[in-house]
Amino acid sequence: MTEQTTATPDGTEPAEPSALAEATSVPQSSEPFPPAPAPSSAPKPPRRVLRAVARWTAAALVLGGFGAGTAFGITSVERTDVPGLATGSDGRWDYPELSLPALPAGSPRPYSDGNVAEIHHADLRRLLLPAPAGAVVDKKLDGGWVSTERYLSEYAKSSRSDLAQTLEDSAPRHVAARGWTMPDGTSTRIYLVRFNSTAFAQAFMDSIAGSGSEAPLVGAPETVLDEGWSGAGKVAGTASYVYDEAKPYGEARVRHGYVVAGDTLALVVQSRKGEESTRSVPFHQTVILQNQLLG
Repeated sequence: MTEQTTATPDGTEPAEPSALAEATSVPQSSEPFPPAPAPSSAPKPPRRVLRAVARWTAAALVLGGFGAGTAFGITSVERTDVPGLATGSDGRWDYPELSLPALPAGSPRPYSDGNVAEIHHADLRRLLLPAPAGAVVDKKLDGGWVSTERYLSEYAKSSRSDLAQTLEDSAPRHVAARGWTMPDGTSTRIYLVRFNSTAFAQAFMDSIAGSGSEAPLVGAPETVLDEGWSGAGKVAGTASYVYDEAKPYGEARVRHGYVVAGDTLALVVQSRKGEESTRSVPFHQTVILQNQLLG
């Protein structure tokens, strides 16, 4: 499974954990140490050992400097909460290496000191999480622009008209989407909706869940807060809202989550038909990575 799954501001690749372990471990010599010198002579370490220590120290410094640019993504959460840093048997998906897209000249990142309005200047389509290895991409949700009607089709018909009016009043600028299906049948859809301001994005989120009753999605007439969601990996300044379908499940168990990041709102939906329902690990992993790309 690919170790790198954390988006980095400068596009650099973090050092592999195995390489770091090798670089910081003390190399073992298969030869015995030379006999101790006479008491009258000052003890001198073997030159071979000195060369080895110098060589491994230099390697550790190089790798340490290389990984400094990506440390922000893994220092504030536990190792088991970071996508890609756990064992492959925990069910995490193999996402490709991620990096933040380039910005127009002179444009700041949404949470930099020079961007108090928290505006995303990058192409919204480039901020969509790519599909993991083994996925079959939805041809209708291939990472391009979609209509607001396509986005609203994720919601139950009973609440769709009210949401449509609220969305129209909020004047969204763009909607981008990507979807895929994994070999086990788990379907994922991600929508990014960019508004004219942070206030509009938060106001629309409040209309979905601010009254205490969350707007139901297709196939999930009743939802509850996801008790297993810890919020790990959340970018400072963003907000996440994660839900699970209430029992008894319908034809497919539906999980979904929102991320409000400045002027942009993300909706992540996962569902799976059959006796085996969607799993929390890849769902939480997907929400975390999409959050980091919006930071």
